Amino acid sequence: MRKKHCNKWLKDTRHRIIRLSEPKPFCLLQTVSKIKRLANVSVCHGKLSANGENGSLMNAWPVSKIAQGAADRVFFPPKVVMEVKALACQLPGERDLPFSRLSHADIAREAVLNGIVASISGATVWRWLSNDAIKPWQYRSWIFPRDPDFAKKASYVLDLYQGIWDGKRLGPNDFVISADEKTSIQARSREGLTTAPAPNHIRRVEFEYQRGGALAYLAAWDVRRAKVFGLCDTKTGIDAFHRLVDLVMKQEPYRSANRVFWITDNGSSHRGQPSIDRLSEWHPNAVLVHTPVHASWLNQIEIYFSIVQRKVLTPNDFKDLETLEQKLLGFQSRYEEIAKPFKWKFTKEDLNRILSNLSEYNNFYTLKAAA
Repeated sequence: MRKKHCNKWLKDTRHRIIRLSEPKPFCLLQTVSKIKRLANVSVCHGKLSANGENGSLMNAWPVSKIAQGAADRVFFPPKVVMEVKALACQLPGERDLPFSRLSHADIAREAVLNGIVASISGATVWRWLSNDAIKPWQYRSWIFPRDPDFAKKASYVLDLYQGIWDGKRLGPNDFVISADEKTSIQARSREGLTTAPAPNHIRRVEFEYQRGGALAYLAAWDVRRAKVFGLCDTKTGIDAFHRLVDLVMKQEPYRSANRVFWITDNGSSHRGQPSIDRLSEWHPNAVLVHTPVHASWLNQIEIYFSIVQRKVLTPNDFKDLETLEQKLLGFQSRYEEIAKPFKWKFTKEDLNRILSNLSEYNNFYTLKAAA
């Protein structure tokens, strides 16, 4: 056994020496990684286009292949990468394309049609874009600040969240209330039974339903004490908002408070200077503070409403408006038992930084449009 093993080892050694001493052909046979167990591939030296042919297209960059283990990756000049990324950072309308957004395959196709490169795959484009976190196929809704006094009005609200008013700290007898209405909450009575979850089965809710009307949920959130006040009505308006204010202001400690700041948006129930005067007439120690136009995200009550939407209203399955009202007010009482003040970390400095970035962004696109 030892002799055979030794002979085999000598035979393999001679074979290796002969192979290493043979002249190399022009086209080298490259073996691939054993892990992936792919077939051997042959790579010929010389300039190749991205699709393996000679780069003869006008204005298209010829490319070459570099061996990288199991797979050969096409090498593109840096200028091609830059031009493809620039293409991805353009809106489709700027290139007269009938798309609302571009995928990596669309970008690859446009790069070929515009002569940037002879051939390129969508996967290659995706790899380049991911390096710079460029995702032209994604988008989000956005509202640009249009209130001329946006920074000033927002600063008042953000100062109150930090316990400051007119540059002075709020006293122990000052309170901050965030209030708004959640409108058009429908009562949808399902046509079939709602089943409970079970092993390997999620909860099932019948798709078809009967409309049972709609309610408005008016709520006020004590920012510093984490207290919730709310009521339901079939419609919103000044009268409904007045009832919410009375619900809060006619009980202690708000009735005898030094100042109670009411933060609201610019809804029709509490809009403009008339609403400020009206609130002070209802309760002399109440001060109405408006958020800027299109800035309800500055109002903390919206955080509570988002919790209500997730915990109570989704899925919407209520027999009638009475059941819907009971659920809303019942959750309000339950939530107040565990509620804590929201950890609001957004400050005036953060706001000023964002507004500065938006200003530079708008200036860039204004100059671009003018050019």
